[in-house]
This record gives sequence, C-alpha cells and structure tokens, in this order.
Amino acid sequence: MPVTLTIAGSDCGGGAGIQADLKTFQELQTFGTSVITALTAQNTLGVHDVQAVPSDFVIAQLNAILDDFDVSAIKTGMLFSSDIIRAVSERLQQEKIPLIIDPVMIAKGGATLLKTEAMDAMITHLLPLATILTPNIPEAEQLTNTKITTIDDVHQAAALLLQMGPEMIIMKGGHIAEDHAATDRLYFKDGRVLTYSSQRIATKDTHGTGCTFSAAITAGIAYGLNVDEAIKQAKDFIFHAISDGLGIGHGHGPTNHFAFNNALRKTGDPDAH
Repeated sequence: MPVTLTIAGSDCGGGAGIQADLKTFQELQTFGTSVITALTAQNTLGVHDVQAVPSDFVIAQLNAILDDFDVSAIKTGMLFSSDIIRAVSERLQQEKIPLIIDPVMIAKGGATLLKTEAMDAMITHLLPLATILTPNIPEAEQLTNTKITTIDDVHQAAALLLQMGPEMIIMKGGHIAEDHAATDRLYFKDGRVLTYSSQRIATKDTHGTGCTFSAAITAGIAYGLNVDEAIKQAKDFIFHAISDGLGIGHGHGPTNHFAFNNALRKTGDPDAH
C-alpha cells in the first residue's frame, strides 16, 4: 500500500485540513501520515482561533515520518508562517518525492490562514519544489498580484505561476463566472493545457474542497497514476463528495468523503474500495 503524507493544519471540525486529507487518503487506499503545522478552533461557521506549531517541532514530525516510511507522494496545505514554510522547504529539498502544493491562504468563511509575510517565503522557497500547484482563483490572484475574472486571465496567471518554479499548475475554475461548468485547467511548461470539466453543484456545503481535491491528486500520484489520470480521479472524487452532501453543521458544511466509493459500489464497480 502506498504511503502518503500531508503537511497541513488541523481542522477540529473535520471538514478540511489534516482531517480531510487523511479521510481522502483512506478512501483512495493509501496509508496516510501527517505533519501538523497549526491547530485551528474551527467549525462550519468559521475559524475562531489559530495556534501555530513551532517550526522545530514541525520538522521533528517530518523527520519522524521520512526517516521511517517510504513516502510515495506528499502534499502541503496550511503552512501558516514564513518560519514553517522555510523549514519545511529546506527539509523537502533533500527528498525526491512528488510534491503537491495546495497554497492555502483563506478559509471558506474568510479567515486568513497564511500570514502576510509568509507569501514571499512561499514563492521563494516552496513553489520551486512543486510537482503540481493547485491554486483556486483567489489564491492565484494573491500569488501573482493580478485580477482574474476571465479565462484569458486564468491563462496569464498560470504562465506567471509557472515562472515561479512548479512543474505543473492545476488552476481550479470554480470562481470563474463565464465557465458554466466547473472547469479546471492543467498547465505544463511546454505550453500544453488539459481541461477537466464537471457539472456545477448548487450547494453551500463545500468546506474542505481544496484540501480534498489536492489530497486525491496526491493519492493518485502515490499509486503510480500519471498526472492526467490522477487529476481525473480527483475530479471525480470531489464531484461525488460535493454532490452527495452530508448536511452537517450550520454554516459551510463539509463534503462527503465516502461518496466516491459509495457510488462505485452502487454500480458494482470492482475498483470500489
């Protein structure tokens, strides 16, 4: 069984962060491990408090995993501070493991999950290590200091992000009004672009979608899928997670991490886990 690793913050409400990543890893049959960078007092109504983990203890966790487990793929989520970003980047430079970076900056309810001064550290130290960078539109706007309202803007922002060092960019298109479908676009350094579209689901229960999507890509890469196959599986996983909602909480509820395999079982698919 492949081993996956998430380096991210804890969501005590269970919908995002480490908790969402581990649920996704489990549903896609990888053995999930974790390094916690911050603790959040969080529920579907918002983030009420954040306590960062000291960077030396973040690295102690990371060393404990990498010294013992043969990790097949790593993802990062909420890293919170420049100290943590620099420390994690320095440690990961020593490894040759596919790295999926979800540049978590803002919670669903608007709370800041990345300190302002940490943006430069992310661009300088972390993004050059990325195999795949998975920004949504607001995150891409902050990283590129541009406004993104059209598909042409998406193309231009992706080009700017590729110049920062990632091998590939998957631009999540959920915030683009002119896209009637939910269309994500994968950009390569050689100019190729692949698109992945699914039906938009009218729901407020989308807490943790970015974490879940990037974790699903990580699990696919760990299993040896190529990038296109991993993203197709992740797109299918998150579509089912959003469309088959759980109705939990009184705010932006979590997605349903069980839905993907439940759908496969209903069809009698032998790949159901």
